[in-house]
Amino acid sequence: MTTHTQSANPLLDFSGLPRFAEIKPEHVAPAIEQLLDENRALITRLLADDSLPTWDSFVRPMEDANEHLGRAWGPVGHLNAVMNSPELRDAYNSTLPKITAYYAELGQNLALFQKFKALRSSAEFAGLSAARKKIIENELRDFRLGGAELPDNKKARYLAVQERQSELSSRFSDNILDATNEYTLLIENRGELNGLPEDVLQTAREAAQAAEKTGWMFTLKAPSYLPVMQFADNRDLREKIYRAYATRASEFGKPELDNTPLMDEIVALRAEEAQLLGFANFGELSLAAKMAETPQQVVDFMRELAQRARPFAEKDLVELREFAKTKLDINDMRSWDVAYASEKLREQRYAFSEQEVKQYFPEDAVMAGLFKLVETLFGLQIKAAQAPKWHETVRFFDIRDAQDKLVGQFYLDLYARNSKRGGAWMDDVITRRRLEKGIQTPVAYLNCNFSAPVGGKPAVFTHDEVQTLFHEFGHGLHHLLTEVEDLGVSGINGVEWDAVELPSQFMENFCWEWDVLQGMTRHADTNEKLPRALFDKMLAAKNFQSGLATLRQIEFAVFDMLMHSNFNVGQGKTILQLLDEVRAEVAVLIPPEFNRFPQSFSHIFSGGYSAGYYSYKWAEVLSADAYSLFEEHGVLNPEIGARFRAEVLAMGGARPAMESFTAFRGRAPSIDARAVAA
Repeated sequence: MTTHTQSANPLLDFSGLPRFAEIKPEHVAPAIEQLLDENRALITRLLADDSLPTWDSFVRPMEDANEHLGRAWGPVGHLNAVMNSPELRDAYNSTLPKITAYYAELGQNLALFQKFKALRSSAEFAGLSAARKKIIENELRDFRLGGAELPDNKKARYLAVQERQSELSSRFSDNILDATNEYTLLIENRGELNGLPEDVLQTAREAAQAAEKTGWMFTLKAPSYLPVMQFADNRDLREKIYRAYATRASEFGKPELDNTPLMDEIVALRAEEAQLLGFANFGELSLAAKMAETPQQVVDFMRELAQRARPFAEKDLVELREFAKTKLDINDMRSWDVAYASEKLREQRYAFSEQEVKQYFPEDAVMAGLFKLVETLFGLQIKAAQAPKWHETVRFFDIRDAQDKLVGQFYLDLYARNSKRGGAWMDDVITRRRLEKGIQTPVAYLNCNFSAPVGGKPAVFTHDEVQTLFHEFGHGLHHLLTEVEDLGVSGINGVEWDAVELPSQFMENFCWEWDVLQGMTRHADTNEKLPRALFDKMLAAKNFQSGLATLRQIEFAVFDMLMHSNFNVGQGKTILQLLDEVRAEVAVLIPPEFNRFPQSFSHIFSGGYSAGYYSYKWAEVLSADAYSLFEEHGVLNPEIGARFRAEVLAMGGARPAMESFTAFRGRAPSIDARAVAA
């Protein structure tokens, strides 16, 4: 294997962390092309070797080569998501087809498939570790799913389908970012902004100043958009910004940013891919590597949850409409009134506002509390450390065990900015594995889109944002606390997609524990801890409108699965009409006709959740059940924490997720009403 350590190209240095300060768009193509050439040459050599394949002679060299490719391409994809620029976007999009083609060729390589089959039936196989056996079984499955057994004429078409899909998904994502960034709304009259909290106004004022304008500038980024919807008394303002948000990347904006034709083509290509591989539809193909068995099982599961949640949602909506009419003088509650009316109802019923709660969650206190929780549960220490960064607000940390041995490291990029795509996500930088020189330390990216600090004070987070942070940290722990030593099933590698959300949703539960919140709250101005009386109100309001929230998730999940299993593009109805049908069946709150939600549904069109969005609800049942063991033994119990770490987090994908769950919980999971209503 070629050594790249001393390379002038920073993307070819695998000796440590990515050299972010030095990576430039012009490094991308040369680095990736060199690695692709080397990897193809290696595969040719491996296939020319007539001796019986072994783990060391066959699997390991391929693993090394593909890891190098992943570690060169990973920072490029990351920077494209968090520091997007026209030059980097061009470098990324022009190289993406080459990467896609390489992996599609690998998956189709019948000779490689035969080598893995030979290894599977060799005498060596019986003596391999469980993790290595699982990797080989996964490879055999993935060759079948990757088209290795297709005739040559179908292989060429399959390859073209894969390349086109990756190109369209990337463009889908770019269009949302560009359409979001296109829109700004300048308000020059302070009277139009009544109800908005002071910190939101301060941010809007600074945004206007940065654009050399006077007044207050609002955008469609979450920290700007959400408070307007929740707090602005001005109904026209709410409607205006809602309409802009709900029609992003659709036919109502610039034609070149319209995602409608991309959605049709993506769904059609996925259906074709599934049929090429002998599946009835893409839903079936997607589930071949997940816990759920059939699209119908998923839809039935979701419909059962919907039936249980619907009475709660209907009650929520009746109350909200009545309150809006009698107390707010809104006789015809519309989508742009829902968050506003909900906030006012919450304030009246539970005598607190989100804005009041937010002042108790300054960033430094929240991070300290999160770290203390993780240290207590899992016997770890988290310490600030140094690393090359892509933005001055990024921070970097070491995770060490009780003996001060390095376990993992992570980057934290918390704030929204124009160059960063929306949402929150965890991604891997380096994955744990055993090398000749010892264990390779895993490293993760944790990304959010919170409001940056304003006016020299620390950033303050809403309680929802705190939950988002804990959620992503759960994904991070799944990647970082693995004890598996083989790449293919280390961390979240090889974990069924519908189990990936278990550790993340599990961590969210702690945001509702008094013992945890005491250690992570401090009023931004007075330094007081969160008062017990306010916490009790938050807890009382925890399930406020949970019926509506649950139905919304089910609506998205059913739409996703039906679109990928029971829908044909261009045959009678559009994707939007399908969503309307699902809403008619599942939802109680129907958005306005102009709403174009699918056009910005990046989870399923560009984010890996296609025919898999149900996994949030699926994993919620698992996480509620897992968490109940902590409730039975004390939520900060280090013994139960150690068991969760050993049986769930440490195991990665080395065994089926259901086995890991059962090993932790002592029994199979059960659906209970709590998981449904919560």
